[in-house]
Amino acid sequence: MRHAFRYAGGFEKNFPKLTSATTSFEGSDGQQHEYAPWPEAVNGLRISFMEKAGKKFVAVRIADDTSDVVLHNDMVLVPGEHFGFGVHLHGTPTVVEDNIAIMKLLEDVTKKNVAHSDELLQIRARFKAANTKH
Repeated sequence: MRHAFRYAGGFEKNFPKLTSATTSFEGSDGQQHEYAPWPEAVNGLRISFMEKAGKKFVAVRIADDTSDVVLHNDMVLVPGEHFGFGVHLHGTPTVVEDNIAIMKLLEDVTKKNVAHSDELLQIRARFKAANTKH
């Protein structure tokens, strides 16, 4: 499966107003910038991330073809552990094919966002079901 990470702006300015309908972010220039489109090849999870001070990238929104969950509690993304080795996040969407790393990310996000656990566990179940078909 192909998953993608997409930049959703700086955390401090954009997280407080993030919803599942948000399609743009306020840049450091004070202007609104549309999110980059998801790559067409993506057939798995779509993870939106923001940047916190100190170059820390945090997951803030998890989506599949059925659900789009804005996390109450952001989660620091750990290279290798959450999006595979040799992958670098940047301003354009990053495609990831490491299902084990994505499953770890989904499990860690769920633990940190108990209020969304039902929705996140449904995303996890769909992910696992789709992953076993291949």
